[in-house]
Order: sequence, then C-alpha cells, then structure tokens
Amino acid sequence: MQELYISPTCETPEVHFSPEKNIFMIRGISSPEDVRALYYPVIEWIKTYIDHILKDDNEIHTSDSPLKFTTDLEYFNSSSAKFLYDIYLELKRLIPAGKPFIIEWFYYEEDIDLKEAGEDIALLADMEFSFIPKKNKAG
Repeated sequence: MQELYISPTCETPEVHFSPEKNIFMIRGISSPEDVRALYYPVIEWIKTYIDHILKDDNEIHTSDSPLKFTTDLEYFNSSSAKFLYDIYLELKRLIPAGKPFIIEWFYYEEDIDLKEAGEDIALLADMEFSFIPKKNKAG
C-alpha cells in the first residue's frame, strides 16, 4: 500500500504512514482551522490499511514486529481529539483478529495535561497505550 505523508505546518501535524517501514506517526501541533480536511483522508487511509491487514492471510505485523502507531503531539485541540479517537477505533479493529499493534503516546515529562489527555482517550477507546515521557523542551 502506498505511504501517506502530510507535511506539518504551524497548525497541522506531520502525518507519516509507511507500511513498508512500519512507520505510523502523527507528530507536532494539531489545531487546524478545518480539522475535517486534514483528518478525513488520514482516517480513510487507516481504514483501508486495517481492511488490508484483516483480509491478508500473510502476517504483515507479528509479535516481533507489531504495527507501531506513534502519537507525538505537543498540542491538540478538542476537534483533533475526536479524530484521533476515531483513528484509534480503527486500530482497535485489529484486536479481535489477534493482529499485534502498539500505540505509543509521547509527551514532555513536565506536560502532565498532555499525558492525561492521552490517558483519557485510551480510557474512552478502552485500549492500552504506552506512555513515553520525553525530556523537557529546550528553552
């Protein structure tokens, strides 16, 4: 499947999905004026990829090489949160099929609000996230 890459701006995150390299990452700031324009193609891509995994008899992702979805946002608004939640629900479709995946949620160690936002989304989605602190921003 073709990779998806969306360049970041001051209001939108970098989105990089590359099945060949097992890169599934959203990074940066997510506060777009038109959240639907950004996230509808992202969700459609994820949905198509999950469908592909579920239909493929070959093990694309194994316990030694699970699908690793990385969320590394410095800030996201409430509209973006809803679309992130929708992305995680697509990933959740892998659970009944026994397809391995990991969701990594990065946050700056001093930004407890961002960590708690990730915990809230994980709780709402009824999924397990790995929370990974980053060193404080230089500044």
